[in-house]
Amino acid sequence: MGSQKLHLGCGRTILEGWINLDFVAQEGVDVIANLDDCKNSPLPFEDNTISEFFASHLLEHIQYPLPLLQEMHRIAKPGALAVFRVPYGSSDDAFEDPTHVRQYFLQSFGYFSQPYYWRADYGYRGDWVTRTITLWVDQATYGGKTYAEIMREVHSSRNVVLEMVAELTTVKPIREAKRELQIPPQILVRFK
Repeated sequence: MGSQKLHLGCGRTILEGWINLDFVAQEGVDVIANLDDCKNSPLPFEDNTISEFFASHLLEHIQYPLPLLQEMHRIAKPGALAVFRVPYGSSDDAFEDPTHVRQYFLQSFGYFSQPYYWRADYGYRGDWVTRTITLWVDQATYGGKTYAEIMREVHSSRNVVLEMVAELTTVKPIREAKRELQIPPQILVRFK
């Protein structure tokens, strides 16, 4: 079978050429699944079949992200790409929606890899490397500032980042849980 791409939590945004998965049955949804129950209900895909994942403003709604990322790892081909768009943790957007259950920051995606569990084992057996994290900021406010100035504000102020986009790839077989195997992502700043 050729390359399969999985759009997680598609909602009403149906992507052509993708398998559109959502919790709610509606027009254009190909697969119905509860992404927050991956510990008990595996996703209906064979191992090593998905080459690309896309989730836009889904992950912050997931109460149990580790079982989801482990299940994604199972169905992912080696080196598969996963792109997550989320509100940045220190933005009002991350908290205003009462259906948001988790906030994400620059280091959050590292916990979807094995090397971040060098101190404790929670039974998670997925392994993803965060390649890049792109922070989208307002052009009018931050266009004249340096990267260092913007990053200082990201770390010290609220509502700097309009959206964060993380790009991860699968590592198969999973790595050992050793701190020295951690790979820091490239952090980019882009303007909207």
